[in-house]
Amino acid sequence: MSDIPRLEIKNLSRSFAGRTVVDDVSLSIMPGQVTCLLGPSGCGKSTTLRMIAGIEMQDSGEIWSDGELICNTVERIPPEGRGIGLMFQDFALFPHLTVAGNVAYGLRGRRAQTRARVEDLLAKVGMSAHIDRYPHELSGGEQQRVALARALAPRPRIMLMDEPFSGLDDRLRDEIRDETLDVLKAEGTAVLLVTHEPAEAMRMADEIALMRGGRIVQTGAPYNIYNTPIDREAAAFFSDINVVSSTVEGALAQTVFGQFLVPGVADGTKVDIVVRPQHLKIDFDRQGKGPNPTIATGTPARGTVKRARFMGGESLVEFTLDDGSEMTAVVPSVFLPKRGMVLWLMIRRDRCFIFPRPVPIPLATEV
Repeated sequence: MSDIPRLEIKNLSRSFAGRTVVDDVSLSIMPGQVTCLLGPSGCGKSTTLRMIAGIEMQDSGEIWSDGELICNTVERIPPEGRGIGLMFQDFALFPHLTVAGNVAYGLRGRRAQTRARVEDLLAKVGMSAHIDRYPHELSGGEQQRVALARALAPRPRIMLMDEPFSGLDDRLRDEIRDETLDVLKAEGTAVLLVTHEPAEAMRMADEIALMRGGRIVQTGAPYNIYNTPIDREAAAFFSDINVVSSTVEGALAQTVFGQFLVPGVADGTKVDIVVRPQHLKIDFDRQGKGPNPTIATGTPARGTVKRARFMGGESLVEFTLDDGSEMTAVVPSVFLPKRGMVLWLMIRRDRCFIFPRPVPIPLATEV
């Protein structure tokens, strides 16, 4: 198996009206690999995709495929010559063509070969029975399957997908995503999927590139990027978080949950201790006393239930602690405490993150 990336972008940048939208972005994708470019709206994801497709021209940087230069600021292969398939939010099927006609669009070769390719792809996406229907006769999920088949028909080496599942309802979306992933893997296509939904990225990706403010701030497998976020903002992008603030003294951060070891951090540094709601442990109040401190969970802090909501498989419980701060815990749905109930909370030390608090940037003032 070749160790040459199917798609590689190097130091890609793009500005509009003096504002940098994509800032020195680099990543590589191997054949058969799915990489998700994940980030909030406006972070530069779609612009990056458009530059790779050739729809947008970069200000600097290079785009390579299978070791061959596709585009820099001097040489440029046009979009139709790049071997790249595109799928967007709008399926953009041709209304005057049948399903077969849509899938065959762009194919070159003998009629029998074209028909065989169309039938093979429609079988893979479960649309063989609809081969002679028109787009307006199909549901949203069926149109999505046809759009996938059409994008794969010319056997693109690379597939670029810009939030293609956002128009589908939740249950159908999961089914279509899984089917799409199976087909793309079988075709050996390198996939770059743009999304703002962490759950979608973790469900589909072999690797996630987390983007913020035009830059990729962290790259890794879903498990690693979720469990070792680079900063507080990265942790918060993947799930709700609780934050306990403190100041470091003697490599320790003192909190209502006891001391946290912060080695190598200078005294006086303000830090945020981040824990996800599912990693808060709770215990019952025993006549004003909670459980004994442990190495694993530290010192318990007393909290009063502010609100508890049943969420199906779990309950979401909001607490007000004795110091006035608020925390949220996720617990099994068999437990739904009443408002005003006193419980004790503990932080799992092996599942919390400690980050230096960002220094706020002062606002510019006019002279």
